[in-house]
Amino acid sequence: MILEEQGISLFTIVPIIVGIGFVIVIGILITRAAKGLNTWTTNNNSPILTVPVAIVAKRTEVSGGGQDSMATTSYYATFELEDGERVELRVSGKVYGSFVEGDNGTLTYQGTRYHQFERKL
Repeated sequence: MILEEQGISLFTIVPIIVGIGFVIVIGILITRAAKGLNTWTTNNNSPILTVPVAIVAKRTEVSGGGQDSMATTSYYATFELEDGERVELRVSGKVYGSFVEGDNGTLTYQGTRYHQFERKL
């Protein structure tokens, strides 16, 4: 083998490749944890707002679901405030199912965190 002729064996290369892979995986995990912590902190430092809104859109996002893995569905609702600004928030599947586009009511949220929607009858 060419590498062995140069004094390099697989016993030298494989641990280096495995080590690099390990560092990459740990780096990805640390980055995702830092992003989640940043979002959590930002939401906690945001004021809790209660505003009149209309539900203008609903959407789902499916991730995973390859051969042997489970699929995960995330649910989102887009609310339009009186000034025309739109806010998209992640909601539970149960809450998502109760929403109808065009509903009007009062939304309570904090940053990107959904709290409650009270439909105006």
